[in-house]
Amino acid sequence: RSSSEGLKIAYVEVDSLMTQYDFAKDYSVTLQKKSNNARNTLTQKGNALQAAMNNFQQKINNNGFQSREQAASVQNAIQRQQNDLQELQARLENELATETAKFNEALRDSLQNFLKDYNADKKFDLILSKAGDNILLGASRLDITQDVINGLNKRYKPAKKSEASSEDKKTEDKK
Repeated sequence: RSSSEGLKIAYVEVDSLMTQYDFAKDYSVTLQKKSNNARNTLTQKGNALQAAMNNFQQKINNNGFQSREQAASVQNAIQRQQNDLQELQARLENELATETAKFNEALRDSLQNFLKDYNADKKFDLILSKAGDNILLGASRLDITQDVINGLNKRYKPAKKSEASSEDKKTEDKK
């Protein structure tokens, strides 16, 4: 190839990839469910803690404890409950962050492996990711987003659905 041809460049719209690549859509649903479950768990435990604190305060106001020791014991239990809630929140946030990082890595690997094969005959010198306005202007002929999404979706085999259906069958067999 002569140097007068210049670079052969393409780009992929990341936003479109995230909303149209089945793997990204499936994982997004999974992450959203985990996030909602964590939030619901924390809300329930937070409400229980608030109720315990309100109950404790009401007993203090109404001299409902038989001794200072009993009041201190309840107060210590509430403090442990509060500490447990903070530890649970940190653990759930960490789990979600780990799961999100795992997704991002899997997405990057999937995309890079696909592009390596895709580019074997396309021979692009450079394939850019377009996110937001990091590419201010690009000719539409350089946009390979739909090709990439179609190719990725063709390769994507949702493992969890087949595992889940076989698990459902096992459960049904036991009934």
